Amino acid sequence: MKDKVKVCLLFFFAFLLEANAQDKVTLSGTIADIENNETLLGVNIYIKELNTGVTTNNYGFYSITVPKGEYTIFITYMGYATIQEKVSLNQSIQRNFSLTYKSTALDEVVLTANNLKSNIKKPEMSVNKLSISTIKKMPAVMGEVDVLKSVLQLPGVTNAQEGATGFNVRGGSVDGNLVLLDEAIIYNTSHLFGFFSVFNSDVIKDLKLYKGGIPANFGGRISSVLDIYQKEGNSKEYHFNGGIGAISSRLLVEGPIVKEKSSFVLAGRGSYAHLFLKLADEPNSAYFYDINAKFNYKFNDNNNVFASGYFGYDKMNFNNNFINNYGNSFFNLRWNHFFSDKLFSNASIIYSDYDYGLKLKFVGIDWKSEVKNYNFKYDFKHYLTNNLTLNYGINSIKYDFNPGTINPVDASSSINPDQIAKKFAFENAIYVSAEHKFNDKLSINYGLRYSNFQRLGEEEVSTYANNQAVIFNQDFQVYEEATPTGSIKYGKNKSIASFGNLEPRFAVSYSLNNDQSIKASYNRMSQYVHLISNTASVSPLDIWAPSDNYLKPEILDQVALGYFRNFKNGDYSLEVETYYKKVKNKADYIDGAELIANKNIERVLLNGEARSYGLEIMAKKNTGKLTGWLSYTLSKAEQRTPGRNSFEPGINNGEWYRANYDKTHNLSVTGAYQLTKKWSFGGIFTYQTGKAATFPNGKYEYQGINIASYGTRNANSLSAYHHLDLSATYIPKPEKKKGWQGEWVFSIYNAYARKNAASFNFGQNIDTGASEAKKMSIFGIIPSVTYNFKF
Repeated sequence: MKDKVKVCLLFFFAFLLEANAQDKVTLSGTIADIENNETLLGVNIYIKELNTGVTTNNYGFYSITVPKGEYTIFITYMGYATIQEKVSLNQSIQRNFSLTYKSTALDEVVLTANNLKSNIKKPEMSVNKLSISTIKKMPAVMGEVDVLKSVLQLPGVTNAQEGATGFNVRGGSVDGNLVLLDEAIIYNTSHLFGFFSVFNSDVIKDLKLYKGGIPANFGGRISSVLDIYQKEGNSKEYHFNGGIGAISSRLLVEGPIVKEKSSFVLAGRGSYAHLFLKLADEPNSAYFYDINAKFNYKFNDNNNVFASGYFGYDKMNFNNNFINNYGNSFFNLRWNHFFSDKLFSNASIIYSDYDYGLKLKFVGIDWKSEVKNYNFKYDFKHYLTNNLTLNYGINSIKYDFNPGTINPVDASSSINPDQIAKKFAFENAIYVSAEHKFNDKLSINYGLRYSNFQRLGEEEVSTYANNQAVIFNQDFQVYEEATPTGSIKYGKNKSIASFGNLEPRFAVSYSLNNDQSIKASYNRMSQYVHLISNTASVSPLDIWAPSDNYLKPEILDQVALGYFRNFKNGDYSLEVETYYKKVKNKADYIDGAELIANKNIERVLLNGEARSYGLEIMAKKNTGKLTGWLSYTLSKAEQRTPGRNSFEPGINNGEWYRANYDKTHNLSVTGAYQLTKKWSFGGIFTYQTGKAATFPNGKYEYQGINIASYGTRNANSLSAYHHLDLSATYIPKPEKKKGWQGEWVFSIYNAYARKNAASFNFGQNIDTGASEAKKMSIFGIIPSVTYNFKF
């Protein structure tokens, strides 16, 4: 293992020789919005005479090294006016630029083309970028645009079903997505049955979704990375904006603490539909609220400090018998430091927490679970030459898991208080990667990550005969929970289980010309924490658990190949990708698995494997009054759990079966139309193959009651899922840029009132005795109106 690491490190650092002895100078600095001093991500800096350029990193920093001389610099960014400037570079200098936002159609055409051409050449594979300006052009359902809904319109991304939380990427499970908000891990991305996301669009600056070709600085999940950054706050003047709607309202305030040096942003949202239900004596209610905050201070040109945080909470009450609440929170303290004009660093200390509660009065149980993590990361970006950039760093995460605290609902309950043993773990990683441009046609991004996971005490761990927590009953041909034969007590911080994995990453782009390229990627990733849940229902069961001797880490291998093209100077673009994924140690549940209050979750789990493959197509119209995209995915997602020996059949007789999140067809059409300066319209149409399900294939009678019997897993499907969302935005005074500015947003969710099936319940009709199936739908048509404002 050590020899492999040494060889890989030598491979990376051999390219240091590319830095030749020619007399060169470096131009570096940051690029920001001129109105608010917000740094801008992915800005293009291009030197005409040398036909070379770079882009700003996630913190707005750039560095470009050139021979001494006189040059013409172009700085372009979509939606902003281009800067063209003559500069004399006789020595290394630090220069910050400010861009001015432009809204004219001509500027948008030029800038879009420039940005798209740079993306053609970059070795970024299976990556979708969405700026907040793009997201805000999408239909504003319930009065506000939604970050998560915008992600669901991308190829390869689906939701489990209506009313479910989270999202699925390329046939992966919800827990396979690493969701980061200002670098902090978010464990649950949804509010109110998935109707809202936890991301307040008012405070979001930018986002990237990595579906494949994932850089080496990311790890810990195997499906995707959703990397979201919050605004830093206006450091020049105070501003307020918000919205008042029928279901929820929001407010944001930002401004300088010390002008040009320090700023803050504070935003809050809350829903209040439950208040109207109380007035109508309605026992059911559901509401949420969240708060975003960020502060920054610029000590000097080389040191910036940021502090950001989030707190959100949901509470649902059905008939006072079923009460579900959950919430995310985090705090991040971050330090940006420039060691030199070629070496940039970012150090972060992050605390995040996710807690989940379920109160079931009809069974007398009050159950709570929680996962906390303490995260330290230190990342470096080293601009060796214009054609070679190194990224390297370390990351350590300490996990505290509370699988369940159980209390009786009231004194009359027969439930005894109990605490399922808490679990602890450390996940550590070191990585190095290179962005290497060999020539104008060929660019490669390659890297290596080494991850290590330690499951730690203090804990008393059950032992089982033959080391098997699940046994097979040959008489009844079923899997059953094994009875512990004893236990081993591990002291505090003593190692219970240990895992280590090398995770190579590779992506290559070859440009056929300025408008066409082909790209390929490979990545291996490891996942050590798992969401134990066998449902995608409205109130999912959320238990996070670490890998151990029974619940093995999931290991992913993914390859992808794509073709990318721009048409008519970037007015139109086409992306086509195909991929194949294989996962080892995919956790599967035995039939009849009970998860609530299960002290030994390993007794209902077996390790299997999964695979998925598909074709993704995305066609975009980038300019003009009508903009938008069409995305289509043809895919297959399967899993299997074979028997552990020749006597066991495994789950589903050891055969491949559809994963819960398998969607053969996934079509999304997103459009925005600017009719006049006052009126704009948007629409989203979504069609997906119905979710996999297991329906009865027969019935038998027991004590006069018909009981359904079930066949193979997920051999059936719910009906197809499709709906149309529409919105119209009216701005009374579009020419007004100062003072109070308002707009009205009219929206219709599910415009033709499609009753999409969330589930089917099978049973016996009480009156007739006949077997019957009942479809459960959550949402019908929902119109709304919201007034948005800023000043």
